[in-house]
Amino acid sequence: MAEILAIKPAAADEGPVTTRREKGVLRLTLANPPANALSLSVMAALVAELEHAKADKAVRVIVLSAAGKVFCAGHDLKEMTSRRADADRGKAFFEETFAACAMLMQTIVRHPLPVIAEVDGLATAAGLQLVASCDLAIASHEATFCTPGVNIGLFCSTPMVALSRNVSRKQAMEMLLTGETIDAATAKEFGLVNRVVPREYLNQIVTKYAQTIACKSSLVIKTGKEAFYAQAEMGLADAYAYTGRVMVENMLARDAEEGIGAFIGKRKPEWTDE
Repeated sequence: MAEILAIKPAAADEGPVTTRREKGVLRLTLANPPANALSLSVMAALVAELEHAKADKAVRVIVLSAAGKVFCAGHDLKEMTSRRADADRGKAFFEETFAACAMLMQTIVRHPLPVIAEVDGLATAAGLQLVASCDLAIASHEATFCTPGVNIGLFCSTPMVALSRNVSRKQAMEMLLTGETIDAATAKEFGLVNRVVPREYLNQIVTKYAQTIACKSSLVIKTGKEAFYAQAEMGLADAYAYTGRVMVENMLARDAEEGIGAFIGKRKPEWTDE
């Protein structure tokens, strides 16, 4: 059995997000079942853990998972509805909530470390947005996905941002306009998740993915992730010009020199993350 470091088992009094670190992989678990809703406190806790991981050199990959039968049911609608009694009918609170959500999703995308979603159960609305914002997503056969806002009079406009950057426009609009739930196989067909696996093997397969990535140079992974999202927003010529500059800087890095030398010399590289 692998050595486990700094384990904090899930417990009700530990807050809405629990952490576990093993062999360079930090597991962040939404621990507020049954809904694992993205209340302000949950989003703040996730952002805090993600920011803390940036400074932890022992962490090389982040896995985002959830306790219970629901991955994430989106925003806490009861929390939001309760603020309609405010003098501004909740406007300030709604603005704060959606700003916090935007910060969380962008923190994941802009994070120097890869973030993998481990999805078992329902991911709906902002919960689906969370999955779509991660770099990779592995789902169990029992996982389901939807953007059901249209059914309750609240179009899933912010989840749409992440969703439309993962799947085709027609597929995104199908989900957004109908509000219907898709199964894991359809989510894979759409491009929302990378793989669909039996529930009993989900954790094992996600861990294998994470540890495979954790063995790479963290400098190279950081460089590549940043370049991937940056070039995706550019025109073709600008994207090639930008990535050409990235490749030059990457070639000058010690880890590129080491990696290429190891390949030519038929030996295992020794990364310095420089």
